[in-house]
Amino acid sequence: MFEDVIEQQAAKALLQAALDEGPVHAYLFHGPPGVGKQRTAIVFAAHLLGDRSRVERRAHPDLYVLEPLGDQIRIDEIRQLRRDLHMRPFEAERRVYLIVSADLMNAEAADALLKDLEEPPPYAVIILLADELGPLTETIRSRCQLVPFSRLSEKAVHTVLAGRAPGLPKERLTALARVAGGRLDRAERLLDAAAAARREELLSVARATYADGEFDPSSAARVVVGHAGAAAAEARERAERESEWLDLPEREKEQRLKRAEFGATREAVLEALDELGAWYRDLVAVGVGAEQVVVHLDHLEELRRDGAFERIAAAERGVEEVHASWRDFAELNLQPRLALESLFIRLRRALVQT
Repeated sequence: MFEDVIEQQAAKALLQAALDEGPVHAYLFHGPPGVGKQRTAIVFAAHLLGDRSRVERRAHPDLYVLEPLGDQIRIDEIRQLRRDLHMRPFEAERRVYLIVSADLMNAEAADALLKDLEEPPPYAVIILLADELGPLTETIRSRCQLVPFSRLSEKAVHTVLAGRAPGLPKERLTALARVAGGRLDRAERLLDAAAAARREELLSVARATYADGEFDPSSAARVVVGHAGAAAAEARERAERESEWLDLPEREKEQRLKRAEFGATREAVLEALDELGAWYRDLVAVGVGAEQVVVHLDHLEELRRDGAFERIAAAERGVEEVHASWRDFAELNLQPRLALESLFIRLRRALVQT
């Protein structure tokens, strides 16, 4: 029943058992973004409600989907869900409630939802999706069946990319599969021509930190911020198209668009930092003769020219600087331009010492 869900064998086994034996009242799908949690939830809901077509279009009257409209899920949104929760099914034997990004619930919203997780109506199945378990309270987690999701294998991502872009050279397909880091959403974005051009510009910046005598950290930061702005604009356009069939008040529609922009900006910066870190790791790999683990196989000749043995220590320091910036940006509300400019100053200092 989950044949179009890629890998995720543990999750599929748990959900297949639920379909065979009867579902519990609440599930918590948790794992990295871009690995199929939402797709799997829709397939699961379709089987519970018996109408895949309408569930996939989110048009089934017994399916309720809650997505954050801003940067949090607030108590008013949970109160609205709770009012609906106590309405009996319209057509199916059950009602399915899908809460996307449940880890964004604020404390009041989580407390309000907890009451119905403790004593849900017998016909309700609540599915929470979360990229991280940490923000969710132990009381929320303990009242749900945990369904784990993991990053996809390089082979799985490579297979999907090869099917969608059969003309790409093998080295480039492998590079994109490795850059994606087990996330299919990232891999698919890299097939877009504009995203591919931004990636090439980013790799030029990565090299310039040590190869360009005129390297300017401020200009490098502007490149990455510009990429993030382009990704945010594309995300807003997608959200606007999706909002056309949603009957939302204007204020809620604008909140949805702003959240799409914010999420895309954050993701684009983190993705850029991942790729920068991978480039400096590749320099280390080439320097010690481990080319088989290089991520950027489509730039192997450049890495060979740059990855001299004497640069290994500097490249390792570069990796450490990028990792530190990644953690700070992921955990703190940093201003991207200033954070990136500071990073490129530190990278320059670390990488030109050899």
